Amino acid sequence: MAHYLVTGGCGFIGSHLVEALVQKGERVRVFDNCSTGKAENIAHLQGRIEFVDGDLRELEAVNQAVAGVSYVFHQGARPSVARSVADPILSNNVNINGTLNVLVAARDAGVKRVIYAASSSAYGNIPTLPRSETLAPQPASPYAITKYVGECYCRVFTQVYGLETVALRYFNIFGPRQDPTSQYSAVIPKFIHAYLHGNSPAIEGDGEQSRDFTYIANAVHANLLACHAEGVAGEVFNIGCGQQTSINRLASLIGEMMEADAKPVYTSSRPGDVRHSRADIRKAQQLLGYESKVELKTGLCRTIDWFLRRFDA
Repeated sequence: MAHYLVTGGCGFIGSHLVEALVQKGERVRVFDNCSTGKAENIAHLQGRIEFVDGDLRELEAVNQAVAGVSYVFHQGARPSVARSVADPILSNNVNINGTLNVLVAARDAGVKRVIYAASSSAYGNIPTLPRSETLAPQPASPYAITKYVGECYCRVFTQVYGLETVALRYFNIFGPRQDPTSQYSAVIPKFIHAYLHGNSPAIEGDGEQSRDFTYIANAVHANLLACHAEGVAGEVFNIGCGQQTSINRLASLIGEMMEADAKPVYTSSRPGDVRHSRADIRKAQQLLGYESKVELKTGLCRTIDWFLRRFDA
């Protein structure tokens, strides 16, 4: 039985990954300080995982977390473009310095592979769609820069030190456990939360900006594949569905599914946001065996059901 470390394991994506590993019968350690994640996300796994409270910016704490593990899923980060615009120094310290600490600790501990949570924000506003990994990144926000630098460090650690790394560029992952209440929350939980309470969802800009919304199960599937795929050390992969949906269409779709009457209200655009995004997933299909298993409407249905159960409780 392999030993896995999930940094940021109390977060949205991290907690789903922890859950999947536990369901497979694996030995799992979680490293998190719950600065953005929530302990309640993994509370149902208590007694089946090891939890380490620590900060990615502290190398000694990261060394202790990595000790004895075979694989590291590095999900820990300070998320959100808007957060990075408000405080670029903190985003830099957590996302770049924290990632470097994870890679150094993994190298020194003899870890077999690090799977890094990269971001499609690295592409910025490149007009080419769909976005292929062959395109030169043009990050348009401090957050995007930090996630792209993490990719670069991963590649260099593979080339220079022989530490196997794989970077997964996530395209707008959504699903249960996303927090809808923060000003930095993602759009899907915000929309669902608004409709649940009879409020109008707020759309930033004209709503014609589009994203490749990707259900959480697809991201978990990609991580598990990337952990053990052969011949992919040092590579970067897009993880999405290969489709794009406008924010206006998304709001309409969620409203229809929830039988909500409230109409969206429009606010100013956020600095650093990209206009359009869609993943070219052919590389992940060919080298990882990845497929988008859950399409948008099914994912939205599952997510809405989770919010309804939580709201009723």
